Amino acid sequence: VQLQASGGGLVQAGGSLRLSCVASGSIFNINVMAWYRQAPGKQRELVAAITSGGNTNYADSVKGRFTISRDNAKNTMYLQMNSLKSEDTAVYHCKARGLSVDYWGQGTQVTVSS
Repeated sequence: VQLQASGGGLVQAGGSLRLSCVASGSIFNINVMAWYRQAPGKQRELVAAITSGGNTNYADSVKGRFTISRDNAKNTMYLQMNSLKSEDTAVYHCKARGLSVDYWGQGTQVTVSS
């Protein structure tokens, strides 16, 4: 499984960005996809996750501001990020899990200026 993340960039506080993660390869066993982020000097943390059935969960820090979704026909997962804050600045990584194996994509940088 290969994952390609995109959509990061520089945005002012209060702005919005949408991240995309396209999966390719042996994707039929993937059940959970998720976004993680890692800020400088901090540990990687879960931002949001979504199952193949559409169940979602979010970190408390992004609830009400971020929305995770997936288009199974396009093998793509999205993260709509609204009302961005400076503390959302991080490298965002997508992850897919299938048959107890985790696959990671490369990160995409999100920088929020205050």
